[in-house]
Amino acid sequence: MLDFALYVATIAAVYALFALSLNLQAGVTGLLNFGHVAFFGVGAYSSGIVALHGGHWLLGVLVGVVVSSLLGAVIGRLGRTLAADYWAIVTLAVAECLRLVVVNEGDLTGGPQGISGIAGPFSSVSGLAGSLSWLVLCVVLAALAYLVAETLTGMQFGRVLRLLREEPMLAASLGHNITAEKTRVLAVAAPIAAVGGSVYTLYISYIGPNQLLPIETFLVFTMLIIGGIGNNRGAVFGALVIQLIYAGSRFLKDIFPIPDQSASSVRLLIVGLVLTAFLMTRPEGLFAEKLRRIDVHQ
Repeated sequence: MLDFALYVATIAAVYALFALSLNLQAGVTGLLNFGHVAFFGVGAYSSGIVALHGGHWLLGVLVGVVVSSLLGAVIGRLGRTLAADYWAIVTLAVAECLRLVVVNEGDLTGGPQGISGIAGPFSSVSGLAGSLSWLVLCVVLAALAYLVAETLTGMQFGRVLRLLREEPMLAASLGHNITAEKTRVLAVAAPIAAVGGSVYTLYISYIGPNQLLPIETFLVFTMLIIGGIGNNRGAVFGALVIQLIYAGSRFLKDIFPIPDQSASSVRLLIVGLVLTAFLMTRPEGLFAEKLRRIDVHQ
């Protein structure tokens, strides 16, 4: 039971990285990136491919960070003339194109079977010591990502991003380059998701195309909505809540007569019901975004 609890906590920390990255885009800047899983996949497959060719796991993480940052900058430039809804569709298309490339490039990515046997930093450490080592690493990375996100959103850069979200025309009239700001936030947020993908791959020693499906992005959106979109603390807490729901739903079949093949569907149903409940009763999430206000005294 302790090993399972450590596993859940570790995966929650990994998804906290994923959620913090998306929060910088969708929550703070208002960029609806429906293909955010692409950055996660770049980090994951970079680690897998480097490991497949005998490279060190740190090299795989660095490659994922660099490539994802470049991809984020490219996507930001692609959306310079697109409205928010069209840009969201473009990001989804980019993520699907990446997944199709992964499926068909068998020699490089393992094709539909993926890449297995990936060696991580604690592959030689077994038992409780190994589980604790992974948990500490993932929590430290999530904490660093949280500090980066908090620092960025507390700076002038963060205020410009929120202005871009609320009043893009006003931001442009004040001299802010909207395309440059989109490109910058994507180039910053993408490596955080890539690190999450790399760590996830190294932790489970496997990566496959099924982990790049659009449902992964929408699951992270659910984390943001539950935790509080636009709030970094909410992103972390939302990741923990969703992972607890996923973990708890595994035991439902011990209480109710649920077939094994329906367990994943029931899990998604529960997540959907929780999401609907929050949207109807507390749309701001558990931790509402706090915006600085100026009081004018007459």
